[in-house]
Amino acid sequence: MMEAYNYQFTALRGIQSGREYYVAMCPLKLIPKIFLFDEEEIPATLRAQRVLNRARVPEIARYLIENPEDYVFSSITACVDGDIKFVPLAERGYERNAGVLTVSMSSRFLINDGQHRRAAIEEALKENHRLGDETISVVLFVDSGLERSQQLFADLNKHAVRPTRSIGILYDRREPLSNLACEVMEEVPVFAGLTETEKTTISNRSTKLFTLSAIYQANQALLKKGKKDDYSDEERKQAIAFWTTLSEIIPEWRQIIKQEVSAAELRRDFVHTHGIALHTLGLVGHTLIEAYPNDWQKRLKPLAKINWQRTNPQWEGRAMIRGKMSKAGDNVQLTANAIKQALDLTLSTKEAALEETMLVSAGAN
Repeated sequence: MMEAYNYQFTALRGIQSGREYYVAMCPLKLIPKIFLFDEEEIPATLRAQRVLNRARVPEIARYLIENPEDYVFSSITACVDGDIKFVPLAERGYERNAGVLTVSMSSRFLINDGQHRRAAIEEALKENHRLGDETISVVLFVDSGLERSQQLFADLNKHAVRPTRSIGILYDRREPLSNLACEVMEEVPVFAGLTETEKTTISNRSTKLFTLSAIYQANQALLKKGKKDDYSDEERKQAIAFWTTLSEIIPEWRQIIKQEVSAAELRRDFVHTHGIALHTLGLVGHTLIEAYPNDWQKRLKPLAKINWQRTNPQWEGRAMIRGKMSKAGDNVQLTANAIKQALDLTLSTKEAALEETMLVSAGAN
């Protein structure tokens, strides 16, 4: 028999693997109270969930707090160990699988998927209690012991695939730099129609030249902005003007705009079509515009004379390691150093020290 004190949820009943499960609507204010996360310091073999990464929680909570009228959370999945009773709306027809789910308050709810959402909801409610009456869907499985709970966790995560960075930027309208990357992609001649918006890597035969994620990173370096920082209309115009100017200066970029060469050929043969080059051009652009705000455009002209070919030994140890492109931090800076020197820009003390270290290493080899 059910206990005198119970939780009741509006729910749908379904069948998977011959077992009943339920999809219930749960008020956010109940989530921290009834859904437990297995956080005890016990071996993984005796847990049904991974250890909570608390560093992820503030960002998710902030998303909920900052977008109270425009957020979306996917379902939490949990196992229930306790007395459950489902009363359908009708004995026949489609209403036989819709009804009221009653769960005794002494039951144990153990989250299999969504522990970070649960923790973020708890934090967000402390700042905005009005969110408590909103609901989140919860998929509830009847508990069949630790082994079944562990298998549920494994199955739920086995086929999960995170979206690529590029498509995340394309669809994200909340983050300012994502919007800027999309605007720059559409406005700059060498990016328009030549940007890969779904993948973060480009195949050898692709007709695309750059990835949207690389453009995002390059703009971030150019404007020296943090992930959440906004930008002014003047900065937007400046970013578009900078990359448009480079489209006119770098010979091979002009060629592909005129369709005189293929993207595959350029990516195969030249450094300036890879993410590290865009990143370093952004870094150098920031320094150049800061030093020469009134005539930075004409000071970019020496870039037309740089030998950007991958066969140029200058790039080994900078943009490339043993003939392969490298995005390592030191390689980004060393590539930026070479471009700065071509533009007669002074290296900082740290940049000069890194340059000296590389030259000494190259001489020793």
